[in-house]
Amino acid sequence: MPSTAAEERLLDQAVAGRRLSPEEGLALLQSHDLAALGRAADAVTRRRHPEPFRTYNIDRNINYTNLCTSGCRFCAFSRKLGDPAGYVLQTGELYRKIEETVALGGNQILLQGGLHPELSIDWYESLLGGIRERFPSINVHGFSPPEIDHIAQVSGLAVSEVLRRLKAAGLGSLPGGGAEILVDRVRRVVSPCKASAERWLEVCRSWHSLGGRGSATMMFGHVETRADRIEHLERLRRLQDETGGFTAFICWTFQPGNTALAHLPKAGVFDYLKTLAVARLYLDNFANLQASWVTQGLEIGQLALRFGANDFGSLMIEENVVAAAGTSFHTTEAEICRMIAEAGYTPRKRNVFYELIGAAE
Repeated sequence: MPSTAAEERLLDQAVAGRRLSPEEGLALLQSHDLAALGRAADAVTRRRHPEPFRTYNIDRNINYTNLCTSGCRFCAFSRKLGDPAGYVLQTGELYRKIEETVALGGNQILLQGGLHPELSIDWYESLLGGIRERFPSINVHGFSPPEIDHIAQVSGLAVSEVLRRLKAAGLGSLPGGGAEILVDRVRRVVSPCKASAERWLEVCRSWHSLGGRGSATMMFGHVETRADRIEHLERLRRLQDETGGFTAFICWTFQPGNTALAHLPKAGVFDYLKTLAVARLYLDNFANLQASWVTQGLEIGQLALRFGANDFGSLMIEENVVAAAGTSFHTTEAEICRMIAEAGYTPRKRNVFYELIGAAE
């Protein structure tokens, strides 16, 4: 269905750099003209990133524990304390995984786990110190805002103190996991025991105040409305105006398999690409948007480079959470480079701060 004259005006204005209001963002998210949204998002991306390359990263998602008190209804990965399938990763196994990552050209690990009921700040400081001692060149992109909030509660400390101590111990950057949808009405349904929307934002604000950088995410396609998605984007945009600490935005669709929300229909490619495009138009103060090939597959990840993404995402040597929900895509660095090249760009490797690594191939 072609866009209306009003939608076309909004798209033209967004491409020209005018900030969209929440009402205007919602109007675009309700549009059915995917091609028009894609063209506008691509125009914004090309304006922000006129360079002839698109980026990717090599890292590994290491889940140091799957024991969690959160009880998120969208999660098929976590286990309760006492479950025979529960674990806390031994340091020897952790170091082996990092060594494999380095051997494959990785310069970062994404270190995340559950909200473990017993691990305090001392355990995390020891973990980070051991990694820094053995792998000084590896950046630890670690501990989502809900994990930070939980560590603070277990340790009886303020979030700011937890972040200060973890940064001193070797934490390099903060992943944006656990955001889901930053609307508490939604969070009470999908993740009732996890940090509130404001707590999530406050952890990021506190990290940014220390000079830290990190990503922001959105998991959509479950019980939220389109208006909730726009409220999520608005709250991220406001915090970015305030701190400038977000390096990138990554959105992906909820994977319902094996979860307590398995009865919900799975969001499709149309919804993913439309939401990505609107995010590019709305988040005018975010430099980078990342494709989600891990949930969508390589071909849609490639198409996302024409719908607002300027980054293909990570090779993701290891991924457990999405896989536990029944979605499992795998790739190689050569294949990522091929997909970027076939989209008309030169592939360039980057680090978590979007600094280029090495020469163009």
